[in-house]
Amino acid sequence: MKSGFAPLLLAACLALNVQTAVHASETTRQQEAPMSLFERYTNATQDVILEGLKLVGVRYKMGGNSIEAGLDCSSFVQTVFKESIGAYLPRTAREQSQVGEQVDLSQLKPGDLVFFNTMRRAFSHVGIYLGDNHFLHAPRAGAEVRVENMNNSYWMTRFNGARRIIEAQ
Repeated sequence: MKSGFAPLLLAACLALNVQTAVHASETTRQQEAPMSLFERYTNATQDVILEGLKLVGVRYKMGGNSIEAGLDCSSFVQTVFKESIGAYLPRTAREQSQVGEQVDLSQLKPGDLVFFNTMRRAFSHVGIYLGDNHFLHAPRAGAEVRVENMNNSYWMTRFNGARRIIEAQ
């Protein structure tokens, strides 16, 4: 089994859950049952997550700004938000860390931006929070866009903060 298979499988499962939640939202509302994780959030959030998951497997390229040539972390986030909801974000992770509303780690919702210190400077890396302590990002040279667990000690020790770009319902 290829080493890249597990993240792709996780991404596919998350995408399936999002699509199922969208389809089931009317039925759920009609029956007044509790809403699923993705039904609690706006269509914009679902669009952002689905767009991001479509890019799983795109190669990382420092300074890259196209899907064909490769993306770095901030251009990945910039591309996802532009293509999904038409939101134009700044180019760098540091600049993106100044946009939107600051969010505490305990208050993260899918679609929030999560920031990390990976280059000995604050806000040097950015990803998109998916829920359930997972985020989507373009990690580093030689890697591809993938899903990571934020509970991993590497990410927890480097977490810098989060921002909410998509307004809450």
